[in-house]
Amino acid sequence: MADTWQETIYRQREELASLLHQPLAQLAAQCVAAWCDRESLNQLLLAGFADIPHCTYLYVLDLNGVQVCDNISRDGVLPGHFGRDRSQRPYMREAVPAWGFLLSDAYISQLAHRPSLTALHVIRSQDKPLGYLGADFDLRNLPVTAAHYEEPGHWRQIKGDPSIRSTVFQQTRAESPMDRNMDQAFSILEELLTERGMFQGVIHFSSSRATAWFLDDPYRYRILDHEALADPDICLVYPCCPYPADALMPKSAIVPILQGMRELRLADDVIYLRSASINIFNGMISLTFSCDGSHYMRYDEFLEKNMAFWLGSVA
Repeated sequence: MADTWQETIYRQREELASLLHQPLAQLAAQCVAAWCDRESLNQLLLAGFADIPHCTYLYVLDLNGVQVCDNISRDGVLPGHFGRDRSQRPYMREAVPAWGFLLSDAYISQLAHRPSLTALHVIRSQDKPLGYLGADFDLRNLPVTAAHYEEPGHWRQIKGDPSIRSTVFQQTRAESPMDRNMDQAFSILEELLTERGMFQGVIHFSSSRATAWFLDDPYRYRILDHEALADPDICLVYPCCPYPADALMPKSAIVPILQGMRELRLADDVIYLRSASINIFNGMISLTFSCDGSHYMRYDEFLEKNMAFWLGSVA
């Protein structure tokens, strides 16, 4: 079973904490002898900076969160931070565990306005806490140690704008050019998906267009407007391409999926499909209805449901 993104983050943080804990603990222990001496602390952090992997800044705080030395970076001493009150920063509001080491949640930094995190290690003298050794990290500089996150394939339903949901029964579907030409438009989309390298598409029924991504140029999308979706010559723009063997959505499922989307668009004038997407590689489709509710699901789950289920579920 694929991990959630929260579980992926948890494992990544565990590995980062394991990497950082020991060198910070050693440097924090050395700070005791230099306590209350700004210059001595600066020199100590300069000497130890290289031992803290991926670090952006090092500094020392008293128990009130006030900085008692300058910022130390790979470029040396950065003046202007001595006496800085960090007590209201996100990492100072988290509880430091009993063992004296905290790897904070990510936050947006004040200076660079980038996602960052901070590690804090308690500085103790004879079991009496004196303050904290702080180490800031830019997320761009941290290694990704966890496995690549995979989007889960389970069914997800997401509610949309409450103002749209509250007035859904006061509206009716307005027939779009695509509605009047659905069979031709879907035959063209079938050809593009099965024979001409289209691997992802978003169909906007109400505005009569589709946004499409193709295998031979996957980083750029194409917008197929109503005129393109009404003209089979559009298929000549895209060369023939074998259906990908590693696609989770089989080629044989494309026609019934499109047919199901067509039925959901035209089945009811109040609860109707406004847009839909399809991705053959992850085998997922999405449906967004007139009530602004969206469903994300595997293609086979979609094909298992009949029209009565959909109209009752969305309503």
